[in-house]
Amino acid sequence: MITQKYLSTPVLVGFITFMNMFIPLSTDLYLPALPEMGDYFGANSFLVGLTLSSFFVFFAISIVFFGPVSDKYGRKPVLIGSAVLYTLASLLCALSGNVYMLIGGRILQAVGAGAIITVATALIKECFSDSLMTRILAISQALGVIAPMCAPIIGGMLLTFTSWQGAFYLLTALGCVNILLACLLTDPLPAEKRYQDSLIASFSLLGQLLKYRRFMQILLMFSLLAAPYMAYLAVSSFVYIEQFQLSAQQYSYYFAVNSAAAVVGPILYLRLKSSFSNNRLIGMSFAFALASAMAVMLGGPWGALYFLLAFLPFTIIESMVRPFSMDILLREMDRNVGTAAAMINFVQTFLGSVGMLAGTLPWPDFIQGLGYIMIGFTGLGIFFWRTLPR
Repeated sequence: MITQKYLSTPVLVGFITFMNMFIPLSTDLYLPALPEMGDYFGANSFLVGLTLSSFFVFFAISIVFFGPVSDKYGRKPVLIGSAVLYTLASLLCALSGNVYMLIGGRILQAVGAGAIITVATALIKECFSDSLMTRILAISQALGVIAPMCAPIIGGMLLTFTSWQGAFYLLTALGCVNILLACLLTDPLPAEKRYQDSLIASFSLLGQLLKYRRFMQILLMFSLLAAPYMAYLAVSSFVYIEQFQLSAQQYSYYFAVNSAAAVVGPILYLRLKSSFSNNRLIGMSFAFALASAMAVMLGGPWGALYFLLAFLPFTIIESMVRPFSMDILLREMDRNVGTAAAMINFVQTFLGSVGMLAGTLPWPDFIQGLGYIMIGFTGLGIFFWRTLPR
């Protein structure tokens, strides 16, 4: 383990947590402005929603690419370059004159964010070990909830004195902070430990990982729960603002309460992991996810509060399985951690983007559509669990 020259352990944990916040900040911050952006650009809900779903598709692609790249060239150079790209792309989004320019800026943002998240995940494995790694995983996930909890509230507040562009100017400023901290990082992957073959050959590491059946099946089993959560993210503003007639500020409070519930998941995992086997925890997680799906379908249409309360259990379970799955999967790997981190984040993000696209389909009712998505993806997760090699 490489000693950090400029970043103490608390600062390093904070930096990793800050990087993990980039995804919810990049999405949740401008959610309250989605209806306004449709009017501003004269674009329909699908095109406006494409600024979200395209971000996640290219974010997933970026993760796959930069995992092997960071194994080959080190964490710090990749982190600095991606932070610069993210910052410039955020500025481009703020200056967009039409929805297609905004989508392009979001794609570039996604490429930079993908590399940032890949490096952040690898840093947890390379800078911490054993039980400390487990605690850092849970802490970073729990603290990471601050972003999705506060982002829509901040976004709603910004709309009271600025336009939707204000959210992207704020992301530009946060990108500058990331660049500064990245420059202070001591690379935990020295030259002698990097992948020594060519860059093209480094991508073969992904193929080797795909052949690791147990790793991939565990990853798919857990990651399927990301799809319904991201579907909720994509349709929540339309449900709360257009269907339940809430204001953008009121919507941000409902969204923040749901995001705040996500802090319970990592804490719950730390409490339960010593009392229950992994298999028992998985079964309990899927049972509560299915119960939440039924509550959304049956009680969600009654009103904004019922919809919120019905989805809350799923939010807690989804946030619990993130550190749970990361703990299991990272312990499976001794080398090429960047590639493993890339695969973990890619699968989670790809399935999340599938969920977002599914959520914004022309359902007769967004709430019922979300319920079907929750049942379908949870059912697939149960299938992978029951067929997992013991």
